[in-house]
Amino acid sequence: MIARQRKILGSLLLALGGALAGCTSYFEIPIETPVQPKLDISSFQRVFVAGFVAGGDEEVDGNLETVRLLRSQLRQKGSLRVDEGEAIALNDVAAQQAGLEKPPDVSPASTQSLDNQLPPIKEERDLEAYEKIFANAEYWKKIGADHQGALIVTGTVLFRPHSASGFVQREQETYDEFGRRRVQPVRTYMERSGFILRPTFVFIDGRTGETLHSETFREEILYNTNTQTPALSSFFELMDRLLPSFLNTMSAQRIRGTRVLLK
Repeated sequence: MIARQRKILGSLLLALGGALAGCTSYFEIPIETPVQPKLDISSFQRVFVAGFVAGGDEEVDGNLETVRLLRSQLRQKGSLRVDEGEAIALNDVAAQQAGLEKPPDVSPASTQSLDNQLPPIKEERDLEAYEKIFANAEYWKKIGADHQGALIVTGTVLFRPHSASGFVQREQETYDEFGRRRVQPVRTYMERSGFILRPTFVFIDGRTGETLHSETFREEILYNTNTQTPALSSFFELMDRLLPSFLNTMSAQRIRGTRVLLK
C-alpha cells in the first residue's frame, strides 16, 4: 500500500515538473494597492506636532526625537504645511495640571512638589495618570490659537528596555564528507535583550481642542546578548515600522508589491 502511494506521488511530481518546464518564462508585474486615510483633514491647512508624554529609557529623549521624526516625515510626505516651534515638555505640563487639581483642603505645606504629583514613566500603566491632559480642550484650543487652528499631533511615547529568553529557531550550516553544503533548522535556547516601543498618536482639532482620533501601536525588537546596538538606533528602527500607519491617518498611501505571471 505504501509503495503504491509513493508511486502515485512520484507520478504527480513528474507531471507538475513537466507543467513548470512548459512555462518558457515568467515575469513580475508591479502592483499598488491604495489605502484610504483614516482622518478627513480637508478643513486644515497646517499641522503642528506639539510634543509627547514620554518615558522609559533615559538614553533617548522620546519627546524630542518623536517630534523631530514626525515633522520630517510630514514635510516629505504630508499635504499640510508643518508648523515649527519648540517641542512642548508635555510631562511637565501634565504634572502642573495635576498639581492644580489637588483638593482645596490640602495645605501648601503638605503638598508634594509638582514633579512628584505623577509617577515616573517606566511601564505602560504609568502613562494612565498623564493621559488626562489630552481631554483638556481649553489647553489644546490655546495651543491651536498660536498655530492658526492647525491640526495638532500629540500623544504618548514609551520606549523601554526589554529582555526575553526561550527557544529560537536558527539555521545551522554543515558540510558532508563530499563537501556538500547543508542548512538545517536548529532550535536553541537563548537569552536576548532589546526594546519595546509603545506610542499613542493623538490628533486634536486646534480650533476646538477636541480629540479627533487616537491610535496606539506596540513594536518590539530583540537582539542576541552579544549584540551591542545603541538605544537610539533601535528607537528609529521601531519607529520606521510604524510610520506608514501614522502617515495613513492623514493621507492616502499606496502599498507596493509584485505579482508573478507565468508565460
